[in-house]
Amino acid sequence: MGKPINIQRGYDIRIEGAAEKTVDDLSLSDIIGVKPTDFHTVVPKLLVEVGDEVLAGQALFFDKNRPDIRFNSPVSGEIAEIVRGEKRRILEIRILPDKKDIRYVSYPVSDPAALSRDEITERLLESGCWNYIRQRPFSLIANPSDTPKGIFVSCFDSAPLAPDISYLVDFEKDNFQAGLTALQNLSGGRLHLGLRAAPHAGLTDSDFTGIPVEHIHHFKGPHPAGNVGIQIHHIDPIKKGEVVWYVHPHDVVILGRLFREGRYRADRLLALTGSSVLRPQYFRAMTGQRISNILGGRLRDAHSRTIQGNVLTGSTAGSDDFLSYYENQITVIPEGDEPEFLGWLLPGIKKLSLSRTYFSWLFPKRTYQLDTNMHGEERAFVMTGQYDKVLPMDIYPVYLLKAILARDIERMEALGIYEVAEEDLALCEFVCTSKIDVQKIVAEGLEYARLEG
Repeated sequence: MGKPINIQRGYDIRIEGAAEKTVDDLSLSDIIGVKPTDFHTVVPKLLVEVGDEVLAGQALFFDKNRPDIRFNSPVSGEIAEIVRGEKRRILEIRILPDKKDIRYVSYPVSDPAALSRDEITERLLESGCWNYIRQRPFSLIANPSDTPKGIFVSCFDSAPLAPDISYLVDFEKDNFQAGLTALQNLSGGRLHLGLRAAPHAGLTDSDFTGIPVEHIHHFKGPHPAGNVGIQIHHIDPIKKGEVVWYVHPHDVVILGRLFREGRYRADRLLALTGSSVLRPQYFRAMTGQRISNILGGRLRDAHSRTIQGNVLTGSTAGSDDFLSYYENQITVIPEGDEPEFLGWLLPGIKKLSLSRTYFSWLFPKRTYQLDTNMHGEERAFVMTGQYDKVLPMDIYPVYLLKAILARDIERMEALGIYEVAEEDLALCEFVCTSKIDVQKIVAEGLEYARLEG
C-alpha cells in the first residue's frame, strides 16, 4: 500500500439517524415505476405499450439519440400505465409486478475474465446493465464506443448518513469481484479503486483480486473524500477531450450478478436514514419501488421531508414517487418551517456551525438533528473564502461559478469545468453565506459546456 492521499479541505456533517446494520426485505409495492427522467439527456423511445407482459431484463425503451442504449424492466409483470407530461414527454412507465416469483430474461453464465471487451460490452448493452457505467465529464451514461483513460470506483461514501459500502458489498463479495473483473477488462487494465485509509473500517486491498496494487488508492480526510470526482482529481485529472468512466460499488454488484447468475437482478440494499425515521436501517428493495411502501409506518412525524439520496445532493420525493435508478439511500429529516425564537441571538449549543458563531464548535463529535431551514435567503454573491475551505480541488470555485454565469466557455474550460460535477461543490452550497444555488449553476455550466464545447 502506498502513501494515503490526505484530503485536508472538507467537512463531515454529523447528523442523527445513521442506519443500523440490520437488513429487512421489502415486499414489492403494488406498482413499480421506471423513470426516464433519471437519465440525463436521454430521449426515450418506447418498445412497449399498456397491457404488454414483460420479463425482468426485457427492454422497455431505448435512447433515441443512441439506440444501442436500452433500459430494461427490473421486474416481470404487466405494463399498467405510461405517464406523460408536457409535450407528451414520458415521465414514468408503471408496471404491475408479478406477486409470486419474478420471471427473468436468461443470459449465459460466464466468467468475465474469459470474455473479450466486445463480448462484455454487448452483454451489458443487451441486458440494460450498461447504464450503470457513467462518464465524466457531464455525468452521462458512458458511450460504449469511447475508450476511457480509466474507470474509477469509489469504495466508500463520506456523505452525510451515507450507506456503509463495505457492509453492502459483504453480502455479495463474489458478485462484486465479478463486476470488477468485467470493468477491469473494459478498462484495458486501467481500473482504479478508491478506499478509505486505515484506521477506518472498510474494504481493504485483500478484498480484491486481479487489481494492480498501484491502482488501489487510499484516501483519508473529511467529506468529500469519498466522491469519485474528488478521487479522479487527485489520481488522474480530466483534461479537455478526455473521458473517464465511473461506477457505484452496488452497481458493480449488479454487473457481477449478470455474469454469475445470468440475469439482470435489480434489487439493492437501501439505507433508510435520518432523524425523522423511527428505526434507521437497511432494506432490500427493488429499483422502482414506491416510496410510500418504503416509508409506511417507519416515520416519527409525517411533517418531514423525504430525500432520495443524502441531504447535500439528494432530490425531494413524495410518497407517490418511485425509487430512482441510481439511489442507495433515502433520508428523512424534519421540515424547517417552524418559527425560531430569537434566532441567532441564542448561544446555539445545538446548532451546527462551521465558524465559531455558536458555542457548538466546542463539541466537534456531536451529532445534530438538522432540518431543511435555510436560515436566510439568497443575497449578493460575495467573496468570503468559504468555498476554498471545503473544496479539495485545485480550482477556484467562485471564479468558475462566475464564468458559468457569464457563459464564458473559454474561461470555464480554463477554470476546470470538465473536472467537476454538482456533488463535488455541494459543500460549497452548504456553507455559502449568500445562499447561492451552487449545484444548479454547476449543472447549467456543464450542460452549456456539453453543447458548446
